[in-house]
Amino acid sequence: MNLIRLRNISDTYFQEAWQLYEEAFPFEERRILDDQISVLKNSKYHFEVVINENQFIGFILWWDFETLKYIDHFATSAEQRNKGYGKLILNEFINDNSKPILLEVELPTSSTNQRRIKFYERIGFKLNQHPYEVPNAKINEPPLPLLLMSYPNQITSKEVDLFIRKCHPIIFKF
Repeated sequence: MNLIRLRNISDTYFQEAWQLYEEAFPFEERRILDDQISVLKNSKYHFEVVINENQFIGFILWWDFETLKYIDHFATSAEQRNKGYGKLILNEFINDNSKPILLEVELPTSSTNQRRIKFYERIGFKLNQHPYEVPNAKINEPPLPLLLMSYPNQITSKEVDLFIRKCHPIIFKF
């Protein structure tokens, strides 16, 4: 299994990854293509596709900040789900990392969202109950209420506030 960092939308596998991105995440939780083109230029941002035996498995999009890593989006292709790739990818990400890791999940209001949270918990992520919102990609729409999950430990509300203050202006400047 290989991770390949993409830096341009003309890179091999970008179109396949972008199609999965658009299918896997609701509009209000994803960037438009023009914003993605801009964010690819940020050295802190990693758009990595996962390839196994020349086959596209999925992607992990993440930010490398001074004190933490933040997983922006993560998905495996429909054909590769339930084969253990998601767990393998995240475990490799964790093992290659010495910083705390954050990721966002939707509120546990549906069985799908609850399953997703349980998946991350089985890997070792902790669900934090601190109020947390992100800007909505739809103009003039209210922010999205989400929850943060963290690895290896839970985080405090002060740590959430610090993440919002220091990292959100970089992540959501578009």
